[in-house]
Amino acid sequence: MARPVWTGNITFGLVNVPVVLYSAERRADLNLRLIDSRNDSKVRYERVNDETGQEVPWDKIVKGYEYDGGNLVLLSDDELEHASPELTRTIDVEQFVSAADIDPIYYDKPYYLLPGKGGAKGYALLRDALEDSERVGLATVVIRTRQYVAALRPHGDGMVLQLLRYEQELRDLKDFDMPESEGRKIKASKQERDMAMQLIEGMTDKWDPERYHDEYHDAVMKLIQDKIASGETDVAEPREESEDDDEPATINFIDVLRRSVEHTSG
Repeated sequence: MARPVWTGNITFGLVNVPVVLYSAERRADLNLRLIDSRNDSKVRYERVNDETGQEVPWDKIVKGYEYDGGNLVLLSDDELEHASPELTRTIDVEQFVSAADIDPIYYDKPYYLLPGKGGAKGYALLRDALEDSERVGLATVVIRTRQYVAALRPHGDGMVLQLLRYEQELRDLKDFDMPESEGRKIKASKQERDMAMQLIEGMTDKWDPERYHDEYHDAVMKLIQDKIASGETDVAEPREESEDDDEPATINFIDVLRRSVEHTSG
């Protein structure tokens, strides 16, 4: 089983529920090493002392806050964890909102919440109440020295704590050149909108997460396995540039939508 990230309590009103937090992510990243192409040696990252030039072992590394042009305040992990115990050991639910009110752009990293010792009854009560009310709890939580706002929501027989991005972490949409900005009015015709709706209806199905997987990861792994099996390295020929490469394509949306609808219906 995965290692817990955090242990503490959910608090809402006068209710206090012991819980354990686990990461809900299981990434399948490609562990590609950096290699010096001159002799195929691995390239290492080293923790080097700025004054002595010597490598620093992990057990000698602490965090520090620099102030007044070079003065330091050193902080150990234990000091950071206990700087504010009431914050670092609680998921403090401040309000409940409709899940539909939260724009998906705010959602970030998910964590599974499991009941801690003696917390099963309160855990089940909160989970069922959230599900029946179709609400999520908005809470604050400190994980690894940073405070987050998070959404507490039911998930099957359990609950998920979904970290949310702060408003200031998101760029303003007005900073980007959107189709109808700066006085330009780019609008689709009724025929185009009707065909787009027809295409969407034809491609609508139930959400099945198992349908999707990382095809690029699979393709790279197959490439690696083929190279291992053959012992050969193929060099790709450079792509020949066309004189028209820089010319923007003119898209006939009616034709594209019509072909898409026909493909979906067929």
